[in-house]
Amino acid sequence: MERLSNVKCFLLDMDGTFYLGGKLIDGSLSFIERVLETGRDFLFLTNNSSHNARFYVEKLKKMGLEVDRNKILTSGEATAAIVREKYPGKRAFVLGNEFLVEEMQEAGVAVDNENPEIVVIGYDTTLDYRKMTAVCDFVRAGLPYIATHPDFNCPTETGFAPDIGAIMAFIEASAFRRPELIVGKPHEGIVRAALARTGRKAGEMAMVGDRLYTDIETGIRNGMLSILVMSGETTEAMRRASETKPDLVFDRLCDMNRYL
Repeated sequence: MERLSNVKCFLLDMDGTFYLGGKLIDGSLSFIERVLETGRDFLFLTNNSSHNARFYVEKLKKMGLEVDRNKILTSGEATAAIVREKYPGKRAFVLGNEFLVEEMQEAGVAVDNENPEIVVIGYDTTLDYRKMTAVCDFVRAGLPYIATHPDFNCPTETGFAPDIGAIMAFIEASAFRRPELIVGKPHEGIVRAALARTGRKAGEMAMVGDRLYTDIETGIRNGMLSILVMSGETTEAMRRASETKPDLVFDRLCDMNRYL
């Protein structure tokens, strides 16, 4: 708990950690209040690339938390920055919602789903067979292939929806390739973007989330305090069976309040 008291900035997962689907998790707002009143900072760090920062600003506002868009970093935004840097001027086939397309275009990435030079995939809730066929064709043709994040499932109020991990699996089954680059948690790309956004060092930060293989691995791999909350995907049985061991475990975010 002494390590927790030394944290200067919390990187917070969103779905399954701060809220679940469209419902705020009890105590989430009081946690933010406690973070701010103790002079600490926070940044929402979400792998969900089916929406952009502006969408999340409005969603959080409806839940009672008003934040600037700079307090939210999506895997889509981090991916767009990396694509612009790594593949300057290249045309991208983008498998994703309109929000991911918008993030790419805002970053200066040319989106061309007819004659692309690279492939970028995100969590696409508008996925259909036409898109599935097209993305497999382009990946099979050998184009550079980038994914926004690795999550297998997206938590909802009623269970789980197949996430980008399932999309990557069907692409691999058809085109026999995995992405050359995955940006989101627990990978380095989104961490570098978060450190740049906050101006903090990894040792001053804690990664808080409900998933062992993304959130907790992010903390472990990048020298940050790793904090698991049991309000989302991870069950007690999963936690005990996993080789990924968080530094701290709480039922909800607000259970940390008294230690800050």
